[in-house]
Amino acid sequence: MQAKLAIIMRGLPGSGKSFWVNDYLKQLGIEQALHVKQHGYFSTDSYFEKQGKYQFNSKMLSQYHQANLTAFINAMANNEPLVICDNTNVAKWEYMAYEAAAKSLGYRVRVVLIGEPKDYKHQELCVERNSHQVPLSQIKRMAKLFELDD
Repeated sequence: MQAKLAIIMRGLPGSGKSFWVNDYLKQLGIEQALHVKQHGYFSTDSYFEKQGKYQFNSKMLSQYHQANLTAFINAMANNEPLVICDNTNVAKWEYMAYEAAAKSLGYRVRVVLIGEPKDYKHQELCVERNSHQVPLSQIKRMAKLFELDD
């Protein structure tokens, strides 16, 4: 039996988290990739999608983060073999609940950091690539707060 795996993505907006996930899923084959996208892929950003348009509302952020965590936990409770949290996870506390829940439900946890958040060239690249028009000032603020593993 395949071990259950929880992947927790970390990185600035535009760092390539979703690109990494899509690349990883392609390697699993189309059927499994589609299954994970439908039943095991969780991103708080998806809650801000309204009629195909991204509409960020800071007042809803906390509620949407909680809804995303709940959906992630529910998928694991339903024994999805692979679950992915695709959030920025700037601070460790932001993904600790995902990690703790996964471990308590018997999942192996892999935390994947994309890019070098403290590197200015990386920050500039993130501004160019991020799909939600997050400005450099916000990226820099997030980068300053980004907690790296020691």
